[in-house]
Amino acid sequence: MSDVTKEQVLAVLAKVRGPDLEGDIVSRGMVSDVFISDKKVYFSITVPADRATELEPLRMAAERTVAAMQGVNGALVTLTADRRAGTAPAKTAPPPKPQASAAGHAHPHTPATPGPRQPAPKAGVPGVGAIIAVASGKGGVGKSTTAVNLALGFQANGLKVGILDADIYGPSIPRLLNISGKPQQLEDRKIAPMQNYGLKAMSIGFLVEEGTAMIWRGPMIQSALLQMLREVGWGELDILVIDMPPGTGDVQLTLAQQVPLAGAVIVSTPQDLALIDARKAIAMFGKVEIPILGIIENMSYFLAPDTGTRYDIFGHGGAKSEAERIGVPFLGEIPLTMDIRERSDAGTPVVVSDPDSASAAVYREIASKAWAEIKGKPLRKAPAIVFE
Repeated sequence: MSDVTKEQVLAVLAKVRGPDLEGDIVSRGMVSDVFISDKKVYFSITVPADRATELEPLRMAAERTVAAMQGVNGALVTLTADRRAGTAPAKTAPPPKPQASAAGHAHPHTPATPGPRQPAPKAGVPGVGAIIAVASGKGGVGKSTTAVNLALGFQANGLKVGILDADIYGPSIPRLLNISGKPQQLEDRKIAPMQNYGLKAMSIGFLVEEGTAMIWRGPMIQSALLQMLREVGWGELDILVIDMPPGTGDVQLTLAQQVPLAGAVIVSTPQDLALIDARKAIAMFGKVEIPILGIIENMSYFLAPDTGTRYDIFGHGGAKSEAERIGVPFLGEIPLTMDIRERSDAGTPVVVSDPDSASAAVYREIASKAWAEIKGKPLRKAPAIVFE
């Protein structure tokens, strides 16, 4: 049998009634681009932000409808919130009628002056203590390798740890942790995280084949990210590390708006060009009121494997100077070594494959400093971000 097509999926979805039984979700423009990979169908349904919880049955109905199609092995359907969605707005009560006085004259009802609007607190993840972002302003600085070894460093220090790969377009966690296969669904409809080295992990790379081009727009990215965060059975964790994609785009804003992050760790290399982009990441987190837990200088220096001679290939100390300049902690220097690179490529991170090495000790020390920063600051509620 030939593979299912987008047109066939949309034809089936056209039978799913819209909110308030008005029209269908396709004709009302609520369905995003449909993405199909390995006979699994991915798409999101755009709904008004204030009706997201109410319309969860709509999402489930669409997911069941597509999953039942012949030639489909599964469906991942998520809700994404948009005030301009095609869904009808929630009905509002009519204004009160004028009140008659004892003399029989009608006086307009004067409503109480509303106070300043308080943003609703953003929900955390059940069972998860602290959530931190590992970020960089640009690619190629070893952020994912650092995130994995940092997570394993937390674990080596006695914490229960998970890691979420938020890089939708270039997921690295499956290879770095040497994990293959597909996640299973738990009884409560949540997804069971994949595991290796005692570390719980989730990545879009577990759901699509390696090398698949992820051609997703912003709403789908946001929706998939939040589903991987909130609809995964993480269990009890002291800390969840989120490996962010490089830059300052949709994923970063989604996390800032939706997730109560305890803080961000910034990864940079020493040279000025990398620091320019690291400053952008720091500035972005500052604007959304996420504390910087510290800066890591990755590839800080090169140790020749044959002689042990040190070379400052990318310069040295730039990240430390930047941390001092802006008044945030400097968490440490990670050397550029063949050992870290080879073990990362093999899916055997140095913290677990060579725990007695100097490199592993550096990651554990950085994890200790970052955890001290987290414990020294109250967990924050995510700010509300309003786009005019």
